[in-house]
Amino acid sequence: MRNHTEFSDNTSICTLQLPSRIESISVVENFIDELSVQYDFKDELYAKVLTCLSEAVNNAIVHGNRESSEKKVYLNPKVIGDKRLIFTITDEGEGFDFNKLLDPSEPENIENLTGRGVFLIQKLADQCVFNSKGNELELHFKI
Repeated sequence: MRNHTEFSDNTSICTLQLPSRIESISVVENFIDELSVQYDFKDELYAKVLTCLSEAVNNAIVHGNRESSEKKVYLNPKVIGDKRLIFTITDEGEGFDFNKLLDPSEPENIENLTGRGVFLIQKLADQCVFNSKGNELELHFKI
């Protein structure tokens, strides 16, 4: 479900309310495609936003909400002038301590099949901020 407000030059908000199902990732991908056309993303920005939001929403669905059909994931983008995109991803889960994540680049973690999403997000976004509970992530990208 999408509550849509047209983007303007100052700040703008368009909220996506997503069910906690993996299929919701395709809604996010389509939304990023629309945003990319509207703001004429360069290829590098498009790749960063697509990767980060797909990972963040996937984490919110799987780890945050544990794919519970009663819970939602919220994606709120803001556009600040022609300089910055800010995305807030919120789940309805318990949260987690993001300071205790393992570094997937450490030798003992290299072969782990999971645990790279937040690491990747932190490398690709210009800024990555978790709330204190660990169930909300704010991502900043320069346009």
